Amino acid sequence: MAETPAIHPLRQRMIEDMSMRGLAAATQRTYLRVVRSCAKHAGKPPGDLTFDDARAFQIELMRSGASISTINSHAIALRFFFRVTLRQPGARDLISLMTPPQRIPEVLTPEEVAAILEHAPSLKWRAALSVAYGAGLRAAEVCNLKVGDIDSKQMLIRVEQGKRYKDRFAKLSPGLLDLLRTWWKAGRPEVWLFPSRLSRFTPVTTRSLNRCFHMAKDAAGVDKPATLHTLRHSFATHLLESNVDIRVIQALLGHKKLDTSAIYVRVTPKVIQRTPGPFDRLQFEDKPTS
Repeated sequence: MAETPAIHPLRQRMIEDMSMRGLAAATQRTYLRVVRSCAKHAGKPPGDLTFDDARAFQIELMRSGASISTINSHAIALRFFFRVTLRQPGARDLISLMTPPQRIPEVLTPEEVAAILEHAPSLKWRAALSVAYGAGLRAAEVCNLKVGDIDSKQMLIRVEQGKRYKDRFAKLSPGLLDLLRTWWKAGRPEVWLFPSRLSRFTPVTTRSLNRCFHMAKDAAGVDKPATLHTLRHSFATHLLESNVDIRVIQALLGHKKLDTSAIYVRVTPKVIQRTPGPFDRLQFEDKPTS
């Protein structure tokens, strides 16, 4: 029997470093791949990489037409490798991130959201997409919901291990609860609220949920360049337009920083339109004449 090749000590150390910090398996694979690609570009072993090698690798990514998000994700992986695994200070300062353009996210009107939900392929997918909008959940958070996460007594949805492995509560509205009860009576999910078609012991995938969103969007005739995540943006914007405090929206979305939630103030013109201007409160002794 052939022996399993030994893992290089530096690679093993990086895996342990990432595991100790709770990085997801997919993130770990990405970080390892980035370090391997940087070492290949520099033509030297990973342990011999320098900050100049990382910089040259970033420049090559830029020249090849890589997106800002791709370049930044590579930089974050290299920062981790240098700062944590190689224990070299200065990684944050010497491996820079590019500043992406600040674009206002696309938002659907309430009428467009209703049309999309009405054209969902089935009751299960309508319920799943309704949770994405009605509670402002991310795609992965919707897919990983369990039947026991729906608390009808307190009218809350428990979101376990959301982004950055944080638990939180989301709002459960009466209308959304009625829809979920209708789905439960029809589908009888046991563990996962939205089980996979292939096995009731596994949840639906984000890919399947995303595909159903676009099917519903096309069937509803909505031509905006919206994505599944647009439902979450629309949830926050519609709350803000209903005079919900931005700090409450921050908590519902699970944002760590208020600045992340504050972008929705720029999204909706209604908030700007109904804000009284300070000029109108000025008192002039002399009226201007024409």
